[in-house]
Amino acid sequence: MRLRPCAALAAALACAEPAGANPSPNRQVVYKEPKGGDLRLHIFEPDGWRASDRRPAIVFFFGGGWVGGHPRQFYPHCRHLADLGMVAISAEYRTAKSHGTSPFACVEDGKSALRYLRQHAGELGVDPGRVAAAGGSAGGHVAACTGTVSGFETGDRAISSAPQAMVLFNPVCDTSPEGYGAARLGGRWREISPRHHISDKTPPACIFHGSADTAVPHENAAGFRAAMTDAGRRCELHTYRGAKHGFFNHGRGGNRAYLDTLAKMDTFLASLGFIDRAAATGGGDSGGTPSPRR
Repeated sequence: MRLRPCAALAAALACAEPAGANPSPNRQVVYKEPKGGDLRLHIFEPDGWRASDRRPAIVFFFGGGWVGGHPRQFYPHCRHLADLGMVAISAEYRTAKSHGTSPFACVEDGKSALRYLRQHAGELGVDPGRVAAAGGSAGGHVAACTGTVSGFETGDRAISSAPQAMVLFNPVCDTSPEGYGAARLGGRWREISPRHHISDKTPPACIFHGSADTAVPHENAAGFRAAMTDAGRRCELHTYRGAKHGFFNHGRGGNRAYLDTLAKMDTFLASLGFIDRAAATGGGDSGGTPSPRR
């Protein structure tokens, strides 16, 4: 099934467009100080936010093949979720260009960001029991690793770095030789391959992937969903027929896929108590492949 116009969906999603052409965070805070430059959280706060709040939170990680990228990629998503009452964050993390590091450092930084969020929940107005990890492509890999992979921890390990939910946009879920990126991992691919670390503790996941993705093939996500299903874990996979890598980004294709993935993300988060069901924009008929909810 392909994307089809839907007047009702268009009306429901009118509020999903970010305020202004270029939404910007309310503030930035340093969460880690590695060699080569500090790492910051770009924080979007809802109206009426107070440090004493206990709001659900989500941390997005940008894409870029573990080589580059910028938190601006997910500013529109953050502004949208902040408008629905969440503390929404787009995080910096080390890449080959910014710090000369490997994908293993990316995973470590993703865990550090979630740990910092919980450790400073009382200052950030966040509920440590409702934290989601999200991201696209290599950033989707970072987010998926926070919910699956052991190790790569720094800081106070008494504070969890694991999310309660994952929202993944054409993510790298399999770094095996049959997946993506194994050549860059020097034989250590299994250490950070989310598909190979699914357990009975893996949090619910919502995945968006294009069937025509040649950068990270659709099988990467389909295999992850199959493994999640086998483990009895909830995993939604929404497949967009004919869509290529990065199809979900704001500004692509008249924002049709952006708005549709936003709506399905809202529905997923609402089902887990992250946002009010009445505030969720709801999903249109986009060709998202149904998947078991367990």
